[in-house]
Amino acid sequence: MSSSRDTFSIGAFAKAAGVNVETIRFYQRKRLLAEPVRPPGGMRRYGNAEVARVKFVKSAQRLGFSLDEVAQLLRLEDGTHCTEAAGLAALRLADVRGRLTDLTRMETALAALVEQCGARQRSVFCPLIASLHAC
Repeated sequence: MSSSRDTFSIGAFAKAAGVNVETIRFYQRKRLLAEPVRPPGGMRRYGNAEVARVKFVKSAQRLGFSLDEVAQLLRLEDGTHCTEAAGLAALRLADVRGRLTDLTRMETALAALVEQCGARQRSVFCPLIASLHAC
């Protein structure tokens, strides 16, 4: 049994994991994190393993994984399912690359419009606004 020195109340747990208490509760509702049993007359306690799990979830989210995908990764975390985990990552990578392509296209279009706005000579209309009306 763990001592109270290496367990946390929900508030201390949230702080150690770098999230707020509502995030902990949300992850519990989404079944990404188990809700510990409340001992009679006591508080639920969380350990370092739960802190690591929340940090894993947050790291995966920063890479663009949805919570459903994070749940899949958590089910694969025993190390014997690297191929399946790589498949999920490959799908995420394809999505990121598609977004980068879209962002590059948007950057090119906006840069051209900004340049047109700066180069206009006493025109009655704004090229940016006019192009948005044309769409």
